[in-house]
Amino acid sequence: MTELLRIEHLGISPRNDPQHMLVKNISLSLARGKTTCIVGESGSGKSLTALSIMQLLSKQLVMQGRVLFEGQDISRLDNAQMQCIRGKQIGMIFQEPMTSLNPVLTVGFQIGEPLQIHIGLKGSALKQKVASLMTQVGIDPARADSYPDELSGGQRQRVMIAMSIACEPALLIADEPTTALDVTVQAQVLRLLDALKDRMQMAMLFITHDFGVVADIADDVIVMFRGEIVERGPVSQVLNQPQHPYTRALLACVPDAEGKKQLQPIRYDWLTPA
Repeated sequence: MTELLRIEHLGISPRNDPQHMLVKNISLSLARGKTTCIVGESGSGKSLTALSIMQLLSKQLVMQGRVLFEGQDISRLDNAQMQCIRGKQIGMIFQEPMTSLNPVLTVGFQIGEPLQIHIGLKGSALKQKVASLMTQVGIDPARADSYPDELSGGQRQRVMIAMSIACEPALLIADEPTTALDVTVQAQVLRLLDALKDRMQMAMLFITHDFGVVADIADDVIVMFRGEIVERGPVSQVLNQPQHPYTRALLACVPDAEGKKQLQPIRYDWLTPA
C-alpha cells in the first residue's frame, strides 16, 4: 500500500518545562485505504499525537520531530499554509461535536463552509453538495436549516463526519468520535466511517480507548502508555497475542458479551523491576 503519512520521532513537551515529555519519540506511518487505531487510557498522548498532525497544539506546547504528508514536511508549514491542508487534504472529527459545532450557525452552513473555502462552491451547486453529504451520512437534507442544539448526539456526530469528508480528504483523523454515543448509534457511526473509508480510499487514524471499536474497524493497532508506543501490529495479532503487559491489562478490562468475565483492574507492577 502507498504510504500517505509518516510521523518521525515526535516529541511534545510544555514550553516552560521542556524536560517533561508528554509524548516521547513517536514514529508511525499510515497507508491509503487502511485504518490505524491508537488505543490507550486518557492522558496517554493519543489526542496530542493527532493534534500535532493538524498543527492544532496549544501554544503552551512545543513539538519536536517531523510529520510528512505525501512526502511534504507539514510540521514546518505556517498557519496560512496549513489552512490549505486542514479540511481539504486532512479531515478531523473531534471528540465532542457540541463544542466543535458553532451553535449560532445552521448545520447546512457548517457542512458547506469547507466546500466554499477550499473548492469555491456556491449557490445551487453548494446546496446540492450539502444535501448529498447529509444523505451520505444518514441525515435528512431537510435538516440543513437546523441548529446543532436541535439535533440528537448521533445526528451532530454525523454532521461532523459530513464536514470532515466534504472535500474528500486523503486522511481522516477521528478522535474518539463515538465516546458520547449509545451503543446502537456507535455501531451505525462506525459502519458509516468504514464504508466512507473504503469508498474514498482514505487513510483513517482512529483514536479510542475501546478495544471493541478497535476490533470492529482497525487494520493495525498502536498501543500508547504514558506518551510512548508500547506495542503495535496487525489487529488480529495485538488482540489475540498481546506482547506487552499494558496491552494485556487493557484487554483484561474489556467485558464479554455474556457478562461472565471477571474484569481486572489495571495493575502497574510491571513498571517496577522485581
